[in-house]
Amino acid sequence: MEIGVIGLGRMGANMARRMARGGARVVAFDRDPAARVPLKQEKNVECVEGLAGLAAQLGGERIILMMLPAGAPTEDTLAELLPLLSAGDTLVDGGNAFYKDSMARSLEMSQRGLRYIDAGVSGGVHGLANGYCLMLGGSPKSVERFEPFVRLLAPAPERGWLHCGPSGAGHFAKMIHNGIEYGMMQAFAEGFALLAAREDLEFDLGRLAETWRHGSVVRSWLLDLSAEILKEDEDLQRIAPVVPDSGEGRWTVQESVEQGVPAPVITMALMARFSSQGKSDYARKLLAMMRAKFGGHATTKA
Repeated sequence: MEIGVIGLGRMGANMARRMARGGARVVAFDRDPAARVPLKQEKNVECVEGLAGLAAQLGGERIILMMLPAGAPTEDTLAELLPLLSAGDTLVDGGNAFYKDSMARSLEMSQRGLRYIDAGVSGGVHGLANGYCLMLGGSPKSVERFEPFVRLLAPAPERGWLHCGPSGAGHFAKMIHNGIEYGMMQAFAEGFALLAAREDLEFDLGRLAETWRHGSVVRSWLLDLSAEILKEDEDLQRIAPVVPDSGEGRWTVQESVEQGVPAPVITMALMARFSSQGKSDYARKLLAMMRAKFGGHATTKA
């Protein structure tokens, strides 16, 4: 049982490790030589110098898992990889690609005689120890080919993974998953901000978060992480109030508009991230100036 893995960032490398430790032979490649170094000591993992070497080291109908950022890194890799593949090979895209791009890519792969799976992957940096949640889109035969590796990656062979539906379904499910994540994170952040603002009530936020972890209806992994964070640094003085967005939240909100299905919590969570990035600063300045003009109110100098 062997698989190729392209992209040895933290998640890709840990997925390679988990499969190798489960008994699979893994042939791994990353364009950055430094990213390959930690895996060279891993049993059952062979690191290669290029995509041609990866394709050559895999036999039969090959299975290759790509863990690359959406956009140019994926497109550039595919342009180099596809001429090296043969009919019957299976390509699994585990990056956070836009589901419509995955649907188009699946059609292109099928015309080449290749199998294609869009795989939404969740688990973060803890997936090596705890397993990954996998949401798969593609034909039943394609998923069947990849299933032995899915069972190694998942928290348990029979749970934590799902063949969601045809091509695009895996990345669509992951997109909505991440939109929900935005809303949940925003709710926890706002709630603890309200608690922190009441200094007169002398909350120990770390202990309160720990208390909520046991029996509360809001218990979750995000609460577990919040409790850990607040125990270590309740004031969060070392952290700038800037929250990036990596794309999935925007796609989820766009889907809400296209379908005409309201998603106000996810939308507002996305807007809060934009605001944290300074993208509402101009509007706030103009608000302050309008208020000064019509009411003579003071403004604060930058």
